[in-house]
Order: sequence, then C-alpha cells, then structure tokens
Amino acid sequence: HKMRRGQQWTTIEEHLALKRCLSNTTKKIPILVDCATMWLSNLLMEKKNIPEESNDLCQYLTMHKGQLVIVSNEVGQSIVPETEMGRLFQSAQGKLNQNLASIADTVVCITAGLPSVLKGNLDRLHS
Repeated sequence: HKMRRGQQWTTIEEHLALKRCLSNTTKKIPILVDCATMWLSNLLMEKKNIPEESNDLCQYLTMHKGQLVIVSNEVGQSIVPETEMGRLFQSAQGKLNQNLASIADTVVCITAGLPSVLKGNLDRLHS
C-alpha cells in the first residue's frame, strides 16, 4: 500500500510522540498517520495520561495547517472486553475517534474495503 500511494505522501508511524513528530513535518505534502489506534495502545501500555495526551493531540490538530489523513480503528462495535484494560482502551479509543471526527473535514469508515463517507466529501481528498 505504501508503493501505491507514491512519493507524494509521508507516512508517520510514531510510538508515543505523535504531536512532536507532526510538528516537525512540512505542511506542503500530505501526511498519513498510521495509526491512531496503535498510538493510543502504546500510551496505555506506557501508563501515560490518555485523556491528556488525546486532548493535547486533538488541540494541536485544530491548528495544523497541512493535509493529514489519520487511520484509526473502530473498536466500539465489538463485544465489551473482559479485562479492565480492554474496557479502558475501548472507551478511550471511542472518545479519541469522536474527537478526531469532530475536528476532521472528512470522515470515512471503511468496512470490507468499501468506503462510507460519514462526514465531508471524498472528492476533497483527491485535490
């Protein structure tokens, strides 16, 4: 999938310091963040303050001027996790996804390879 995107994309795969990593990129080329779910999982495993880190990232994103595509997983449509950590993660991921969606121009849910536009317009992504 990286080869299909071509050289005009920069892919960000950051363990913890996503905001810092994004702030060090150029605003002239589109950036793919792959993915918010793994970033959140990493924060949880490192016992970071999830609400603070998530809010800090979302606040930064409202001021970011470049084109970003953020991949995230929908985890709320599955069963309720058995473990406390699993439930904490599922809840935190749902809140992060809601916050990302609220500030995004376009939100697309992809199921079985089929895109469903939840907000905005796919044509905007091709410009």
